[in-house]
Amino acid sequence: MSDSKTPNILFLMDDQHRFDVAGFMGNPVVRTPTLDRLAADAVVFDNAYTPSPICVPGRQCIMSGQLPTTNGCRRYGDDLPPFYATFARQLSLAGYQTVCAGKLHHQGPDQMQGWTQRIGMDQHIEPEYLGEAAAARHHAHNRGKTISWDLRKELTMAGAGTNPFKVNDDYSVQGTLNFIRERFCGTWYDRVDHRPLLLKVSLQCPHYPFICTEEKFSYYINRVTPYPKREGIIDHPFAKDWTHSPAVSPREVRRALAAYYGMVEEVDGAFGTILAALAHAGQDLDDWIIVYTTDHGEMLGEFDTWWKLKFYEGSVRVPLFIRAPKRFGARRVAQNVSLCDLYATLCELGQAEIPDDRDSRSLRPLMDGNASAWPDTAVSVYMDHLMLKDGPWKYGHLAPDTEFLFNLTDDPHEEHNLAHEVVHRKRMEDFRVRRKELIHPPSGSNGIP
Repeated sequence: MSDSKTPNILFLMDDQHRFDVAGFMGNPVVRTPTLDRLAADAVVFDNAYTPSPICVPGRQCIMSGQLPTTNGCRRYGDDLPPFYATFARQLSLAGYQTVCAGKLHHQGPDQMQGWTQRIGMDQHIEPEYLGEAAAARHHAHNRGKTISWDLRKELTMAGAGTNPFKVNDDYSVQGTLNFIRERFCGTWYDRVDHRPLLLKVSLQCPHYPFICTEEKFSYYINRVTPYPKREGIIDHPFAKDWTHSPAVSPREVRRALAAYYGMVEEVDGAFGTILAALAHAGQDLDDWIIVYTTDHGEMLGEFDTWWKLKFYEGSVRVPLFIRAPKRFGARRVAQNVSLCDLYATLCELGQAEIPDDRDSRSLRPLMDGNASAWPDTAVSVYMDHLMLKDGPWKYGHLAPDTEFLFNLTDDPHEEHNLAHEVVHRKRMEDFRVRRKELIHPPSGSNGIP
């Protein structure tokens, strides 16, 4: 189909959504009818990876189309400089109305970062960005009152109830519905906005705490299956650290899984509500480009580890599809892609300028079914740790000197580290060269996400 008409774009995003907890990714238990219906007519990227397996850097890499080694967002708390050339800014400059409802996780003084309108409860500036005096006063007020995160508490509290992030998500969804009604159905002043629209709906669930409604919790509690007990073979503090499972019972693990599945279903329902509102307003969603992804995954007890921050597939691999049935056919893409690649893709589809300094490749060739020239690689970085995926090969370097190498075709569960086998010496040398081109040790220490 011709691209003569600039398309409306709907960008659906949730938080900490593990790649294999979705029906369209083969999960037979979780109920995700909205995402499954969209994915059926979409280009689904089966090997998509986050550029950083943690909330703030991961999201800023998507916004900037750059790796942490390029944009400087290496750890929790880092933000892009004000007025950065985000994809929202580029599309705004190209004539789009750009609206985001929900979580962007900006920490700094520029809370818009190129969006023309924001909706929701995720707008605040960290004291560190207000100058040394404000930061000093903040720390003085909070001296002796440290904020701690207790994994065991999260797991033992898992169950049915009111999730505070779900409250935030309900606020964002209602704001989105209000916007849709105003934009497409409003008659005030007989004013109609004819600009193309980029509408991002970014929800906070299924991020912990592991709490969902009673109905969904009771549905999943006897249906979820814990991941097999496998000991991770990467011997490095970063591979375990404080996300390693405390002493919790099998029943508590099952409760956390049930609540997580319930939150995934709640997110799916929220997305369905938004799609229904657009259809009610007379929008043909087959004319829209619909993107769905998350910022990173969740270990969910695999390798006896929870949360994110790992380069295991459960943490670093993400669900991703782009639906535009009048432009692209439905297909599954096996090649490795990065969430950084959404930047160039959205800018190309929206006819916006793509700056030269991006670590982003347009996914358009893969969406057109032309994979022959695609560089089949993806990179993920946290602090001075790095993962490189090339075809089925997954290489990692955990500073200062721990390496791993998996062949995910032969070893999909990442149980056999091949880094020290002589037969792979040349492959390891090649990966090391590429690593040194990308990574530079950061200053400072990591915070708690």
